[in-house]
Amino acid sequence: MIHSVMIFNQLGKPRLLKFYEELNPLEQQSIFRDIYDIISKRPDNLCKFVNGSQSVVGTGHRIIYRRYATLFFVFVVDQSESELGIYDLIQVFVEALDRSFENVSELDVIFNFNQVHYILSEIVTAGMVSEVNLTEITRAVNEAKKLAKPPNESSRLGLGSFRRGFS
Repeated sequence: MIHSVMIFNQLGKPRLLKFYEELNPLEQQSIFRDIYDIISKRPDNLCKFVNGSQSVVGTGHRIIYRRYATLFFVFVVDQSESELGIYDLIQVFVEALDRSFENVSELDVIFNFNQVHYILSEIVTAGMVSEVNLTEITRAVNEAKKLAKPPNESSRLGLGSFRRGFS
């Protein structure tokens, strides 16, 4: 099971924190700070998997992360999840973000957090992986975008035909 998903920058500013278990905000902040401290101090040439005994997430949990430019993508999982499977899932998540935002950046994650949460919810539901097919994820996101767009003002009022006649 996936216990949490985090995105944060090199300076430790959280850009997305999603916990799939009931924790109070102080515990969430403590877990985030400890994970940031562990990951930020690790050299780039070390493995991207950290056992939970070395952190606050506890024994039996693992931290799996990838770094893309200035952002760290972190998944905290238990023993039932495959490390390489989650490592690949992070890649799928980033590719889905990249398709949605066309070269995703930290600013895209900041200003479009609702869409980032929606993409994550397409991939992970209640701590379980629900979809890994990139075309299905992209299709669902594009359909949601179409539904979220407000109708054109002139078409809603029925004035489109009048405007065409006066031009």
